[in-house]
Amino acid sequence: MNYPLLWVLGLLAIVIVLFIRNRPRMDVVAVLVILALPLSGVLTIEQALAGFSDPNVVLIAALFIIGEGLVRTGIAYRIGEWLSETAGHSEVRLLLLLMVCVAGLGSVMSSTGVVAIFIPIVLSIAARLRISPSRLMMPLSFAGLISGMLSLVATPPNVVVHSELVRHGGQGFGFFSFTPFGLVILVLGIGYMLLTRHWLNGEGRQEGRAEARPTLHDLVQDYNLSGRERRLRIRPHSPLIGHSLGELALRTAHGANVIGIERQHKFTTRVISADSATVLHAGDVLLLDLFGNGDGLRSLCESMQLEPMRFKAAYFIDQSQELGMAEVSLPPGSSMIGKTLISLAFRTRFGLNVVGLRREQAAIDQQWLDTSLRMGDTLLVVGPWKAIRQLQTHPHDFIVLSLPAEIDQVAPARRRAPQALASLAVMVALMVSGVVPNVLAALIGCLLMGAGRCIDMNSAYRAIHWPSLVLIVGMLPFALALQKTGGIDLAVTGLVGLLGDAGPRSMLACLFVMTAVIGLFISNTATAVLMAPVAISTASQLGLSPYPFAMTVALAASAAFMTPVSSPVNTLVLGPGQYRFADFVRVGVPFTVLVMLVTVVMVPWVFPL
Repeated sequence: MNYPLLWVLGLLAIVIVLFIRNRPRMDVVAVLVILALPLSGVLTIEQALAGFSDPNVVLIAALFIIGEGLVRTGIAYRIGEWLSETAGHSEVRLLLLLMVCVAGLGSVMSSTGVVAIFIPIVLSIAARLRISPSRLMMPLSFAGLISGMLSLVATPPNVVVHSELVRHGGQGFGFFSFTPFGLVILVLGIGYMLLTRHWLNGEGRQEGRAEARPTLHDLVQDYNLSGRERRLRIRPHSPLIGHSLGELALRTAHGANVIGIERQHKFTTRVISADSATVLHAGDVLLLDLFGNGDGLRSLCESMQLEPMRFKAAYFIDQSQELGMAEVSLPPGSSMIGKTLISLAFRTRFGLNVVGLRREQAAIDQQWLDTSLRMGDTLLVVGPWKAIRQLQTHPHDFIVLSLPAEIDQVAPARRRAPQALASLAVMVALMVSGVVPNVLAALIGCLLMGAGRCIDMNSAYRAIHWPSLVLIVGMLPFALALQKTGGIDLAVTGLVGLLGDAGPRSMLACLFVMTAVIGLFISNTATAVLMAPVAISTASQLGLSPYPFAMTVALAASAAFMTPVSSPVNTLVLGPGQYRFADFVRVGVPFTVLVMLVTVVMVPWVFPL
């Protein structure tokens, strides 16, 4: 009786049950595995802790940092803005562009992070097009999963399988080894979603949903701001040129409140804050909150030589990367009670403009600048996000009631986008060329991100998803334990005995099904750790190349389309898409079968058996 093997298999069964229950957390279970295997004598302490020195663990950590750099510099959000403008009012074009953008971004950064970024973007577009978010949320999650099939570094299972090939003496996979399969599956995924999106109307499923945070659009409606926004360019001979906003007193003289200024800087346009010391230049575009009627606007433009310009969204919502909003309330004892907004010089003190006042839940539209403030009044302020965050340091004067959802999308290092793209390009070029190992290429990319000030050290450490790394480190010894106790040989013998005469393609299909089914219950990373040695050993026993078997496991590990809990990507869209468990089963199972057929047909063609 092979008692060590029985112990390892029993421990594996316990781990799977704990993963399914998610109690305790997966990373805690991984630490328990690291303790249990050496205490039972199956592995030595060095073998149990070997995962901490695995280069691929460092590689995955570095990729988290690279992805955070792309977020902090606003590259991901700029793609989302471009998507919204390009798609227009076509749902078909939107779905196609959405899946391509998400898959492309996810091939070089965390797919979970990409999906999290795009959820508010998709919700906003769905509201504009007046379609159910559920028609777009599942295509979003499917594209995130497919992104894992587009490059070596797109998802941890790819790196795990690559590492296992190297450990068995192979050369591993190249950076673009996965790309042919991912591109075909992406095209099929887009076509599949265009056909099945009508199953996902999500109607009548609003009950039980938590109240969402207000958006900029909600605040614009609540305070009746629509129609007050203006964009005016300063002409070359304007009398405003060379004067500060404090000197001009445009609010007092013309009822025009400057809340931001678009100014050309080399090859880009930036929105700068509008405080009393800001000096105006020719060509500046003033973002105005204008009180009064059209006669006042015409008079202002004629007397000050200003050229009206169109604006893209209600009350400059399109400028949400630079300008934000917040609601603040006056608590008892506030020094502002009894004073007017003009006498407070709010913009001078706090760098923000007050553009709305609500009293007893009703917005005051007339003469509110001269209205004495009362306890409990709610002010809507507009200005740079940095100044809005600093409001929370004045708790005696006011309480920040709500920050809009868009504050989570602000890119603090937006001006460093070129440096981030250059760092990413260097990393990919080094990986593709093979000049240095992948882990060194990723570390070089991280250092370049830091040198270009795309990310700071604190943000880099926060970007690393430590539970995922601990999970990998804890599951790696399992593969070694199964190998030492004969578990992998037993699994391989069973597979060969069952399907050895059916042909290698049947074996690939069986490996795909096993990996996909195990991935329903535990993370795809842990699944890859367990199945990669089985796949490579099966190929060895059959006298075939290990590459098609390893690639099959990697693709199957990313094919987590069947349930909302089989991947964090699916879980993220469950609420916003108003989905039920059965929705993923109904749409995901047929597509998983389709991916399996593509894998079984294409993999032996690209990597001969």
